[in-house]
Amino acid sequence: MNDDNLKTVNYPLITFILTFAGLTILMSMYITIPLTATWISEFSINETKAIWLSSAFSLCYAFSSLIYGPLSDRFGRKVFLVYGITFLTIITILCGFVENYELLLILRILQAMGASAFVPISLVYIADVLPAEKRLKALGFVSSSFLIASVVAQVFSTLVQETFGWHYIFLLLGLFYIVTSILTIVYLPKDTRVKHENSILTNFINIKNLFINRSLCISFLISFMLLFSLIGMYTILGTYLAAKPLYFTDEQILIVRATGLIAVTTSLFANNITRKFGVVQSVKCSLLVASLSLFLMAISPNPILSILFSLFFIACIALLVPVNISLINKNSAAQRGTAILFNAFILFIGASFGPMLASQLMLHTNSLVSFVIFGFVLLLGYVGAFFFD
Repeated sequence: MNDDNLKTVNYPLITFILTFAGLTILMSMYITIPLTATWISEFSINETKAIWLSSAFSLCYAFSSLIYGPLSDRFGRKVFLVYGITFLTIITILCGFVENYELLLILRILQAMGASAFVPISLVYIADVLPAEKRLKALGFVSSSFLIASVVAQVFSTLVQETFGWHYIFLLLGLFYIVTSILTIVYLPKDTRVKHENSILTNFINIKNLFINRSLCISFLISFMLLFSLIGMYTILGTYLAAKPLYFTDEQILIVRATGLIAVTTSLFANNITRKFGVVQSVKCSLLVASLSLFLMAISPNPILSILFSLFFIACIALLVPVNISLINKNSAAQRGTAILFNAFILFIGASFGPMLASQLMLHTNSLVSFVIFGFVLLLGYVGAFFFD
């Protein structure tokens, strides 16, 4: 951006718009989680098909992220922000009028294609538009909205479904996206596109260059662990609390999940924390404390302590998300867009495998073994952090 534009940029407004967008857009990923029984009844399908309305979104979101990275490096960021939110708005509203399972599944896939064009690229946009001293704070707000969305979406969809019916979940989200579209088009400044001599095909082929950089590889490894361990932890904790002798109800478990919102606020202080302790040191300490928290959850004699230690764990994961993204921004140079969107791919691949492993562990072992295994995974990340350049 030129000097004249820099003088007129409203950085708090940019941060607010991208935070609001991150929260509402990623709600689309999680709104179907409490609706499995509704889909089974509504469409006369089995549980596996019902779960695909959630899984199809996650998988398509992950793989679409790989496509948009090289394209945004070539054509700029805002064009994809506008395309993503506009396309998502149209598809989401259409979802509200669907009466057929197969059509809804197709539209969920298309939703993911729109969402993945906005959310990951918004992180690269922050690095392109905001000055260095404001980036980490903005990343903290935006990335915290990603984590908050996982809880807010489930509460939102449950309340709307019980009050108005599931169709209105998509219609109300569509209204949110109309507002976001207007804010994006009118108030987000256009980024300065770096001119690349490479063709789009070359940009895709050059994805392999990301793996030459050791620090980027370590960041990708850590990214995989974040949602892998977060959603895995929630899966284990939920099963543990619902089983005998505790028998927590669904409402009580939802309250436990909601308390995690308190811990998510650590991401908002990422800038202050890294200034005091350094970026790499903050990553190391967060991974170590998160790992120890899982070990303590495993040996806690009562559920209250397990819930307490889960808050320490969530706080560390919430801090790691923006700090790790800032490291990727720093180390990826001209391939920033490709690196950030590849990171989104890794994040949501981890989000897919975490609950799968946790479910299998709880089926064949117990919560102690399950928490310990996930704790060891994060401990490996802690060791890996010592190899940052």
